[in-house]
Amino acid sequence: MVEYRTLSEPEIDRALFQNFIRRQVVTKCWRREKGKWLIKEVPFIDDWTEEDYKVLIGCLKRTVSTGGVVFGAFADKELKGFAAVLPEIFGGENQYMDLAAIHVSQDMRGSGIGSCLLGKAKEWAKEKGAKKLYISAHSAVESQAFYKKMGCMEAKLYKQEHVEAEPFDCQLEVLL
Repeated sequence: MVEYRTLSEPEIDRALFQNFIRRQVVTKCWRREKGKWLIKEVPFIDDWTEEDYKVLIGCLKRTVSTGGVVFGAFADKELKGFAAVLPEIFGGENQYMDLAAIHVSQDMRGSGIGSCLLGKAKEWAKEKGAKKLYISAHSAVESQAFYKKMGCMEAKLYKQEHVEAEPFDCQLEVLL
């Protein structure tokens, strides 16, 4: 049984992620070349270092302290997934809110946690007045399959700060 709840700023610390497994073995990714999306062989292992966790924890705390939200998914009282939505609406008529993070622990992928977390993020953003969620998403074929299954499509407007920070990410949106 998975429990979902909103996380408070004080509980977002390194201990929260003690049993969270970020590891993702990537073999193929989507890449945009000459205006077309192609699948390319790009093998690597994506995992977080202690410095990455430190940055993540700071970002999640800042999200909560500035009026955004972080949802957690817990199995046996251990964090197994999380999603964060920033509070600002941007993008003119597109009325986006930024899905700043969504991750599921390697040992729980495929269990429906990601779908539930995305649903909670969409519901929260809609309640706050957004029309769409903006997602700067990992380009791994498996990650993109998840987003496509959830109804995401290429963003009409790219948020430049995401493009610059993660040039290989796919910039997506999903209607609320």
